[in-house]
Amino acid sequence: MTPARPDIDPELRALLAGVPLASELTSETLAQVRHFAAAPVEPFLEGRAVTRREITVPSPDGAQIPLSIFAPAWADPSTTAPCVYWMHGGGMVMGDRFSQLDIPLEWLDLFGAVVVSVDYRLAPEATGTTLVDDCYQGLLWTAAHAGELGIDPSRIVVAGASAGGGLTAGVTLMARDRGTPAITAQMLIYPMLDHRNNTTSSRQYSGGPGVWTREMNEFGWRSVLGDRTAGNVPGYVSPAVADDLSGLPTTYIDAGTAEVFRDEDVDYATRIWAAGGQAELHIWAGGCHGFDALYPNARVSTAARRTRNDWLARVLGPAAEA
Repeated sequence: MTPARPDIDPELRALLAGVPLASELTSETLAQVRHFAAAPVEPFLEGRAVTRREITVPSPDGAQIPLSIFAPAWADPSTTAPCVYWMHGGGMVMGDRFSQLDIPLEWLDLFGAVVVSVDYRLAPEATGTTLVDDCYQGLLWTAAHAGELGIDPSRIVVAGASAGGGLTAGVTLMARDRGTPAITAQMLIYPMLDHRNNTTSSRQYSGGPGVWTREMNEFGWRSVLGDRTAGNVPGYVSPAVADDLSGLPTTYIDAGTAEVFRDEDVDYATRIWAAGGQAELHIWAGGCHGFDALYPNARVSTAARRTRNDWLARVLGPAAEA
């Protein structure tokens, strides 16, 4: 029997009514789902005064990691801009660097930020730390080329949604432990943080169709972890198991009440506070997983996006708030 659980916001529920939701994801259906998850970039750029540059960065194992760099075409070349380094969602098994790109491009519009989006390798073809390593290598390149890109190296924010939120947390832990690069803040949007998949919220959103169910989450984690045992999962991959959350940059975390990741996200914020760090946490009543990416004009979505924008304006300082 499905346990009692918070219901989805009525507006979101109506919007989802015509969507063919599934309860599970399998190796057989992954290729088809990947096709639909691929996001063309042109609709996101339409009507925006933006320049675009495509590069590849070599990984230590010789693979090439694509980065897309978007900058405001109206930027003053005599000044430097903040940077948002973006990691896309997709359960670590789908999506690309253009997925959910409208979220960071809004910060380009509002704050003149340079947006760098990384195309990390996906599971199950890539496993273990490969995904987070790819993201970290792209961030290292971005910081090292800040001058060339017109970026203020003291205002680099890392951000991501869902799986990308988990990778953002892993990259931030990695940068802290290795002492480079400097990260001003991390924004974790309904992040995928815990491979154990055993919270109350994960059990609540199991056994039926949904945007992202416990069963889908199990598939995603199994794909990325391969044959790693439960006690052999690095915190860089599953940040919820990291022993030490001290020394992290200021953090923003949000999620919905009606989703698998709710409780692990609340716990991550709580542990940052317990370690003496600063985290702002928002849990949106009735929000399902990915609600604001799927339906950005729903009332709860506009509230969530506005709240993130306000936080980022405070993080980036008076110039961003003007």
